[in-house]
Amino acid sequence: MTDRVAPARPVRILLADDQPLLRTGFRMVLGAEGDLDVVAEAGDGVEAVELSRRLLPDVVLMDIRMPRMDGVAATRAIVEARLPVRVLVLTTFDLDEYVVGALRAGASGFLAKDVPAEELISAIRTIAGGDAVVAPRILRRLLDRFAALLPDPAATPAAALDALTDREREVLVQVARGLSNAEIAAVLSVSETTIKTHVGHVLTKLRLRDRVQAVVLAYESGLVRPRA
Repeated sequence: MTDRVAPARPVRILLADDQPLLRTGFRMVLGAEGDLDVVAEAGDGVEAVELSRRLLPDVVLMDIRMPRMDGVAATRAIVEARLPVRVLVLTTFDLDEYVVGALRAGASGFLAKDVPAEELISAIRTIAGGDAVVAPRILRRLLDRFAALLPDPAATPAAALDALTDREREVLVQVARGLSNAEIAAVLSVSETTIKTHVGHVLTKLRLRDRVQAVVLAYESGLVRPRA
């Protein structure tokens, strides 16, 4: 008798947004996917944190501006509580300054609210799998807007990067430019598995949680610069 392989557990999602109509729209889009399951909705940041503690969803789809507690503070509370929960932040271009705070708070991904449904679904799956997602256009706009806060172009990259090999630095540069592992592999003419290994080494050596934090460090250290 052949053993049956149990189907993978659906990705459990918490929707956190103060606009009921948007939550309804997200629920309809995500509910059409067999491997995604919206387990609860929160109308503010405090409720998002409470539901995250109680339900332990795989991914929280987090709005930035919400009553009682904004998305940045809610993200920080979830991360600092060491919950096995990852946060995907939704933003609009006029609120870019909040994204920097959310990055530092430990969010695992950032998308614009007008993102196509297929990109949102793909991002949720990616983040649930342990990786991170930064929409390239959000990253570019953030870097342009906050260029004055980044190191002087003549500055030497931070000493923290000394732990990396030359190849690991190359990989970090490509990660900071928003490339996927497959795209980096094509650029550097190596296998995707090799790139995945290099990314893992970069995160371990620099004590970073995921690719999002690696992007921030690459720019803050001066390894990569806006409009480079």
